[in-house]
This record gives sequence, structure tokens and C-alpha cells, in this order.
Amino acid sequence: MASILSHAVAALAIGSAFYQPGMPKRVWALGVACAIVPDVDVIGFHFGVHYQDLWGHRGFTHSLLFAAFLAVLTTALGFRNTGSSDRRLLGLYFFLATASPGLLDAMTSGGLGVAFFSPFDTTRYFLLWRPILVSPIGVWIWLPSALLAFFALLLRRSSRNPQSAD
Repeated sequence: MASILSHAVAALAIGSAFYQPGMPKRVWALGVACAIVPDVDVIGFHFGVHYQDLWGHRGFTHSLLFAAFLAVLTTALGFRNTGSSDRRLLGLYFFLATASPGLLDAMTSGGLGVAFFSPFDTTRYFLLWRPILVSPIGVWIWLPSALLAFFALLLRRSSRNPQSAD
């Protein structure tokens, strides 16, 4: 459960970089959903799917192809009547939100790695920098997420209120 909450927090932090006034609340909800969906693969454990299998934990649902597919599907179904440039931005946000669990999992100290290129290559990868301990995952995600959201807000405010040079 801590991992799902942390992935949701990461999605909200990523979303803060895409925020525009008047943005519908469903954008935030769908971004959180996109970040949670990859971890549905843990259900496979109850059906005999092994960790290292294509459909195992951190397998296909953590791949970049899956992130692209879910982002396109979410954008197409949720924002049909939105302008194309806004849809591209939303699609990018949903892609990053969906890909973020894999990226964060690749920075952990446990498991077998992440199949980023599945189904074409089922090799599991970790990043070279792995600062996230598996059990207190929330601390390692919530603090940087809060910082990202804070700096996105600060940047947005400073771009709206430029100081005049004397």
C-alpha cells in the first residue's frame, strides 16, 4: 500500500509541472490512476505468475510501451474534445505518470529490476543510482515529490510576476 500511495504522490508532483489554470480535476485523478495501474501486476502472484515472467511484477506493465499505450488510451478516452496541443501535453503527463513507477522501482534496493523494454526485451534493469530502500519507499518519494511540486509552483509564479528591471 505504501508503494501505491507513493506512486500517486509522484504522479501529482509530475502533474504540478503540467498544471494550467482551469485544468479539470479529472486530469489529476487520471494521472494518479496511471501511476497506480502498473502495480496491478502484483495480482499475478495469486494466480501463479512468477516475478520474472512477462506479466510478473515489474514486467510488461512497467514497460515504456505499456506507459505509451495507457497514456494514449487515457488521453483519447478522457479528452476527445480537447485541442490537439493540450492533448499532447496531457498525453505526455499521462505517459510520465505511468512510467514513473518503473523508474522509481529501478532505483530501489530490492526485487529483480524493471522490464522497461518488454515485450521486445524482457531483461530486468536497475538504475546505477539506487537510493530507495524497499521498505521506507515513501520517504524517498514523498520528499522529492514535494520539492518538485514546490519548485514548479515557484517557477510558475515567477513567470507570471516578472520583476521589472530598474
